[in-house]
Amino acid sequence: MNRKLVTLMTLCAIAVALVLSSFTSFSSSAQEATASKSMKADRGGKDNPDDGERVKPGEITDSQCGTRHPDPETAALIEDASERFYKSRAAQGAELYRTGTVNVNVYFHVITNTSGAGNVTDGQIAQQIAVLNQAYSGGTGGANTIYRFNLVATDRTANNTWYTTTGGTSERQMKTALRRGGAADLNLYTNNMGGGLLGWATFPSSYASDPKMDGVVCLYSSLPGGSASPYNLGDTATHEVGHWVGLYHTFQGGCAKSATNGGDFVSDTPAESSPASGCPTGRNTCTGTNFPGNDPIDNFMDYSIDSCMFKFTPGQAARADALTLQYRGL
Repeated sequence: MNRKLVTLMTLCAIAVALVLSSFTSFSSSAQEATASKSMKADRGGKDNPDDGERVKPGEITDSQCGTRHPDPETAALIEDASERFYKSRAAQGAELYRTGTVNVNVYFHVITNTSGAGNVTDGQIAQQIAVLNQAYSGGTGGANTIYRFNLVATDRTANNTWYTTTGGTSERQMKTALRRGGAADLNLYTNNMGGGLLGWATFPSSYASDPKMDGVVCLYSSLPGGSASPYNLGDTATHEVGHWVGLYHTFQGGCAKSATNGGDFVSDTPAESSPASGCPTGRNTCTGTNFPGNDPIDNFMDYSIDSCMFKFTPGQAARADALTLQYRGL
């Protein structure tokens, strides 16, 4: 009887151990899956290529911009702070919207792999700065914003990990090592990012909490003369710098209920339910009397191809002015 009891107890112990082992494995897998989803949500790019469809570095997908937009609650807080900022300026007798221009110093960081792939020429960099100045001065047909961009330094770094980063630890390491200047200085990085992205940026309101991460990252082949056709005229940087000065996508919030501000908090950009692709003239995804006008496919803050985009609106120029003055002292 004692031997039978011992045998029975041994079998029970083995069974319990197997159950615990299975639970631990399941729990670990669930935690890894949750962490993976969180990382993907943070950057807004494609899933890890090993999870399904493989997206090669430099390959462009419909998720072109990986800029992380604030959640609705945070966005509302930013708008409230901006409104109070406006009122404060008005009470002091200051202009609500500035005239003239402000110079933005640009630090350009070229990231290559150790074989030299991803290098861009000084000529391409000069052309990119010229594209920014044309777009933000109204030279392409849109509103004249206050920003003028001045290249002050260029550096080149060979690092295989940074060369294909789409965010996370490697992005932080890259920016911690290379970023220069303060809140008013634009740090623009180029690499061969994965995830099917063209670029991403940080917003003015994010600077105070994490200054080292501030800046814009663009696919190196999106610079003027690059190979990322039809996104190789330099307007990826125009779009991402738009985020850096405080602008949201024109399709932010979809067909928003407010006929005044839409989802991007700008009154003169027609509401748009989803990003445009190509150059779909006459596209109208938000219909009805509350949503007049076709989709703003010609706006730099949509996802149209470079040759289709040519403008910012006066409302966008005013919003950027207020947010960069408030958060960047620019």
